[in-house]
Amino acid sequence: MRSYVITDFGAISDGQTLATEAIQKAIQVAVEAGGGRVEVPGGTYKTGSIRLASQIELHLQPGAVLSFSDNPEDYPIVDSRWEGVTRAVHASCIYGEDLENIAVTGTGKLEGNGQLWWDKKRNRPEELSYPRPKLISFERSNKVLLRDLQLVNSPCWTVNPIGCQNVTVDNLSILNPADSPNTDGVNPESCQNVRISNCQIDVGDDCIAIKAGTEGTVERIPCENITITNCTMVHGHGGVVIGSEMSGDIRNVTISNCVFQQTDRGIRLKSRRGRGGIVEDIRVSNVVMDEVLCPFILNLYYFCGPGGKDQYVWDKRAYPITNETPQFRRIHFAHITARNVHAAAGFIYGLAEQYISEISFDDIAISMAEAAIPARPAMMTGIEEMAKSGFYLGNVRDIRFNQVTIDNHQGPAFYVENGEEVTLRDCYSRHTLVPEELLKEVTLDRERV
Repeated sequence: MRSYVITDFGAISDGQTLATEAIQKAIQVAVEAGGGRVEVPGGTYKTGSIRLASQIELHLQPGAVLSFSDNPEDYPIVDSRWEGVTRAVHASCIYGEDLENIAVTGTGKLEGNGQLWWDKKRNRPEELSYPRPKLISFERSNKVLLRDLQLVNSPCWTVNPIGCQNVTVDNLSILNPADSPNTDGVNPESCQNVRISNCQIDVGDDCIAIKAGTEGTVERIPCENITITNCTMVHGHGGVVIGSEMSGDIRNVTISNCVFQQTDRGIRLKSRRGRGGIVEDIRVSNVVMDEVLCPFILNLYYFCGPGGKDQYVWDKRAYPITNETPQFRRIHFAHITARNVHAAAGFIYGLAEQYISEISFDDIAISMAEAAIPARPAMMTGIEEMAKSGFYLGNVRDIRFNQVTIDNHQGPAFYVENGEEVTLRDCYSRHTLVPEELLKEVTLDRERV
């Protein structure tokens, strides 16, 4: 592979002089030669948004730093998805559209310099004329490789492929401050055939979030055939999250051999009326969690975002099933340990008209924190803070628990509200004040709620 070194095109490694033009020139020359590797040698290079091209690998050598400007003028305005809907946004730090066979690799660092962007989001949102740039985002591209990089201080989401196919994300180290707003780690959106492996992700929002657009997305494209393995997730609002943007459907997802530490939630699925779409065929296995609020959440009354507080979203009465009715089904959890859990062992709540169905838990060990901090396990109207609670189930059908142990909880190990075909086999409640109260079932009159 022929290499093109950015210093040969005028880039200066003083951390002050903009190298954007030199980098783009190196990419263009490589394209004209039929493709190749654009090399960033050791040193710190300040740059604005970089537009990649087909058949190009952008490679950061050891010690190389691309330090992205925090000046909005260095980021062109482009049309791209933002929170599930296409609109005008700042171009990502590294981006491209309709590309083939592209890569960003190497043991160097992408420094997003997100502090100014975060401050505006938190304190001066009126200064953000357009949504913040993401660190890496490609759209409608095929054969995308991201490998070995250090990604730090992203202005917003860190890695966000949109409508892409055959995406490999391997051995990335992603670090954004725990309090930085909306700095998700890896968010594949309406993509097919995505492999995320061997990553360390410590961020200020969801570590990995799988999405497929909202009801406002004109073209409904599923996110499917996703594998996540051998990753460590730290802090963040969730370890692996599916939704709430899932209108195009999400299916065929496997999550295995991962560790979650101090994530607010572990595995979290969320949506609401109006979104439509189906989440199905999800398998989670061989996961260890420590100090999470709630290991498992499946919530179809999620209220965050535009329209989330409307009665249509929070009303517990049954509505007619339409193409606006979301559905969760065929989701399976196995061989999972969760220690020092604060709020609840699990929270699963379907719609009154569309129960969450075909769910299984097998070989699950959950223990509550001694000094549990009360918290709401799910963002849903009518749910109060919990501490050391067991599984809270509402509007569920065909849900099976096999060899599930809950340790040091308060109240019933399994609380079921409007459940059908709920099966417990070899389940244990240990070190609780009321050990005989393993299961409590209630039926609510939906006409009066």
